[in-house]
Amino acid sequence: MKLTILGCYAATPRTFTNPTSQVLEIRNRLFLIDCGEGTQVQLRKNKVKFSKINHIFISHLHGDHFYGLIGLVSTFMLLGRTTDLHIYGPKGVKEIILLQLKLSNSWTNYGLYFHELESTESEVIYEDEKVLVKTIPLQHRVYTNGFLFQEKIGDRKLNIDTINEYGIETCYYQKIKNGKNITLDNGTEIENELLTFDPIPTKSYAFCSDTAYDERIITIIKNVDILYHESTFLDTEEALANKTMHSTAKQAATIAREANVKQLLLGHYSTRYDSIIKFAEEATTIFPNVLLADDGKTFEF
Repeated sequence: MKLTILGCYAATPRTFTNPTSQVLEIRNRLFLIDCGEGTQVQLRKNKVKFSKINHIFISHLHGDHFYGLIGLVSTFMLLGRTTDLHIYGPKGVKEIILLQLKLSNSWTNYGLYFHELESTESEVIYEDEKVLVKTIPLQHRVYTNGFLFQEKIGDRKLNIDTINEYGIETCYYQKIKNGKNITLDNGTEIENELLTFDPIPTKSYAFCSDTAYDERIITIIKNVDILYHESTFLDTEEALANKTMHSTAKQAATIAREANVKQLLLGHYSTRYDSIIKFAEEATTIFPNVLLADDGKTFEF
């Protein structure tokens, strides 16, 4: 699992920081999460292939999380895209994008599909044979969702030495990978555990931005491998965090601790601070495994 941070700062873009956008690569799928202003420039800087992006997830309709979307949709058209593009986001995102396309007479030459979200309960919004994506309802000033990406358990791994020892033919390999026992010609049943190793452990990634401190998300993100949680403010501005429905670094760390996540990744920093190191210093007083997102930074888990 690979995560590329395209932007992770709050509010307006600066010459050296960008609003929220990131690319998650999981099981050979590439998902774009949020699309703040400047996202397509950041995609180019980080050498992410536009053609590999088929699914875009928008958390909410504040500008620093989706103002780059119409530009990216239009660029796909200019590049001659023919592959379908799916956009998952709050109700209203379809109206906004289609109005912009209509008034600029810039209809796409590829399939553009919107999956608008309204539920305040966690729901599955994407699923294929390898990956499942659920919403994480968040508490913000407008309707907002985080997203939980989960790998599905893969096939078991063949123990070739044991398989050859029993003389099992290759036509049974998929059955064995699927966890089935094998019966030999003499009637002996071979337990699958003797013929295979456990599949590669699955990984999960939870994206939570923007949100006030909300313990209701803990059950949804319980035991995830990596939690990206907004930390707009430091503890000295907790009152402002509460007023604007954002979180502090300590609050993000508290959620990580209570949810028993393996690693916490902080982001969505207010640009009022001169160093993001302070966010890690505060968070580690609550939860030990803290990473700091930053524009252009890549994490491989």
